[in-house]
Amino acid sequence: MQKPETESQNQHWSKVIAEKVLKNFPDKEIYTCAAGISPSGIVHFGNFRDVMTSFAVCEQLKKAGKKSRLIFSWDDFDRFRKVPLGVDPSFSKYIGLPLTAVPDPKGEYESYAQRFEKEFEQSMKNVGIELEYRYQTKEYKSGCYDKLIIHALRHRLEIADTLLSFMSEKGKEEKGIDPQEFRENYYPISLYSSFSGKDKVKIIGYDGENKIKYQCLETDKTEEIDITKDHIVKLAWKTDWPMRWSVEQVVFEPGGEDHASPGGSYDVSSAISKKIFSNEPPVFAGYQFVGLRGLNGKMSGSKGNAVSPAQLLEIYEPSLLKWLYLSKSPGSVFNLAFDSEIYRQYSELDAEAQGCKEGNLDNVRKETFELSTNRGEFYNDPIPFRQAVALGQITQWNVEKMQKLLRELKLNYDENSVISRFAKARRWLETYNPEQMIALRRDINEEYLKQMPPEAVGHIRSLKKELEIEIISIEKLEEIVYGIPKNSLLGPKENSALQKSFFKDVYNMLIGKDQGPRLATFLWTSDKKTVLKLLDV
Repeated sequence: MQKPETESQNQHWSKVIAEKVLKNFPDKEIYTCAAGISPSGIVHFGNFRDVMTSFAVCEQLKKAGKKSRLIFSWDDFDRFRKVPLGVDPSFSKYIGLPLTAVPDPKGEYESYAQRFEKEFEQSMKNVGIELEYRYQTKEYKSGCYDKLIIHALRHRLEIADTLLSFMSEKGKEEKGIDPQEFRENYYPISLYSSFSGKDKVKIIGYDGENKIKYQCLETDKTEEIDITKDHIVKLAWKTDWPMRWSVEQVVFEPGGEDHASPGGSYDVSSAISKKIFSNEPPVFAGYQFVGLRGLNGKMSGSKGNAVSPAQLLEIYEPSLLKWLYLSKSPGSVFNLAFDSEIYRQYSELDAEAQGCKEGNLDNVRKETFELSTNRGEFYNDPIPFRQAVALGQITQWNVEKMQKLLRELKLNYDENSVISRFAKARRWLETYNPEQMIALRRDINEEYLKQMPPEAVGHIRSLKKELEIEIISIEKLEEIVYGIPKNSLLGPKENSALQKSFFKDVYNMLIGKDQGPRLATFLWTSDKKTVLKLLDV
């Protein structure tokens, strides 16, 4: 099977796209890459692929010596379509208003839209991506699109014909579209009634200049407005998108599968871009779905149960999050993990860092790592995420205890990695994987104790006696726990089985599980008083 045009064995996918951009637009003074979303709810991790795809191409253009910028459009002049989960059902009264005219459900921000915009913008700062934001309510209200709205209205029949040309006969039939009637009644705009504030209106007429007459279907009132003064008109999506390509001179913009499909938004908007606005459409890359592991429920920004970049950054370091998005071409599916798969993801990035340091990564992997880590900046010796989870529990998330333990174990991990991953490991464990948490029991495990043979109980008592004495090191404690069940008359294999059985008993007495962290380390760091109480058999 032929590789998608964004893929190459020798070049990072973003470089392949950037080269196409330079071929299509060889003489631009500024190369504008774009992304955007309607803030109808939480901006989720699938939308984040929009930003990451455009970010990577923008960085490649900079590498090629081109002046480039990355803009992000907030489509906050879009209508409020439905009330998402978690929002008071009474908000249904705002359906049809622009998102910026809907109040914030919690009363903390100026509008419904701003609540989601501000969270996402802070996340982008935290992940280290600089974006130039465009707020479409502000843009439309400023009048900067007035002339282009009028231009689109004057060419409304051509736009109608373009839309019809992308509809199949079956599609027209299913939607009950009569082509002639569609042409006559089509206007490439939505309009927010000055009576109700909502877009439930019927366009009655257009004077060919700057006047639109409409009927408000909620109040049954009619009005003629001046497009250049009232600023309550918005272009329909498939005309709005190419209009903004023209204004911003966009050379690259990605989109999801729905936009990328043949005859979808990009194809239609490209045709309108050329025919109506005489503008070459940007290079486009369709991106695939991003999956989730370890969480139930499908993501959806409008349903109110989506996972946002802010939530991802609670468990993922920015470099790892970027690396996961950039190591796969836009046409590839990959998963983010809230389960133990995250161990592997952290380990793979750490291995890439080591490979980059040693100079044994191929060009594509090296470029991916550098794009993800601000040109290769990374920890010298990062603590493995799995170990941060284990040692965090052992030390009950006490940073001083953790640092003391690492010194005792003679582990010289990068201090910044310890601080960062310690916090993220705790969040990952306590919020998303509480069933894996390890904590000392509150009382003696009498149920388990009843089925223990006398010899095993004797071993527990021996351990308690040893722990009552001050033990100076983990190394010494290691000798003790391996030595208690050892039988000098038996060979290594038999003794290994005895030691394994002893460890199982100790874990059950302390944490109620068959397995746990490295026993000597766990005993050395755990609260001595509690441990002695639990072993008092």
